[in-house]
Amino acid sequence: MRFRLTEEQRALRAGVRQLLERRFGADALRAAVARPGHLDRELWRELGAAGLFALRLPEAEGGVGLGLPETVLVFEETGRALLPGPVLASHLAAGTVPGAATGECVVARADGSLVEWLDAADTVCGDASGALPLRSVDPLTPLHRVLGAGADAPDPVAVLLTAAEQLGTATRACELAVQHARAREQFGQPIGAFQAVKHLCADLLVRAETARAAVYAAAVTADPADIAAARLLADEAAVRGARDCLQVHGGMGFTWEAEVHLHLKRAWVRAQRGGGSTQSEEALAADLVA
Repeated sequence: MRFRLTEEQRALRAGVRQLLERRFGADALRAAVARPGHLDRELWRELGAAGLFALRLPEAEGGVGLGLPETVLVFEETGRALLPGPVLASHLAAGTVPGAATGECVVARADGSLVEWLDAADTVCGDASGALPLRSVDPLTPLHRVLGAGADAPDPVAVLLTAAEQLGTATRACELAVQHARAREQFGQPIGAFQAVKHLCADLLVRAETARAAVYAAAVTADPADIAAARLLADEAAVRGARDCLQVHGGMGFTWEAEVHLHLKRAWVRAQRGGGSTQSEEALAADLVA
């Protein structure tokens, strides 16, 4: 399948990236890390005004009226920027929960046994009764665990958009690794000149671009098997990519001043959504057997 972005799609992606760089740049990211669990309501309303939560809502209902491929491009950018908050839950609730589309209402979502951003939410979709706080590895994603929750079939759109966010992390990890490999010097030359570092950066790029092809294709076909495959590839690209990026950075990648470890932690948390890789593996296996 050939998937070439249109000029409108490229402009949409560039506009979202500019918005996030302006409103949630490096300083805002560090400020958010320093205040775990705090949701910037002003930023949330601005995202709502920009149409981020109402991307797939028809124009007749006050939405943007875009399709799934365009939504994937936007969620790729939110993943790349490490945007905090229940972005996916609020997007899925647009059109059904009053105020979700405009950012006036923050919506959390019970996803299996986990709920992200429960304390900051005005509304919760799904049964989150009896949820207990869970220490999250990611300081930008507070978690609650719902005891005794069943493993419902994941929403294919939620799975695909999670894959898009993971793709954003994989892309950013590749960018950070290459930037550091060019700038950091050892023995009088950039570390990117060393074969071991070259291989790490090459593997980062291959995994990210393979996942990109799968995610973009699944956005076009909306086929459950394509979505399951895209999710598996995107999870691997994000987690392994962030780990390899840490290897390129060395010890400084683990410091709070660097954003590298935050991408790895977010990738770990996202990988647990919608039943994690197990659900996608089962869905893909069932399709292959059929």
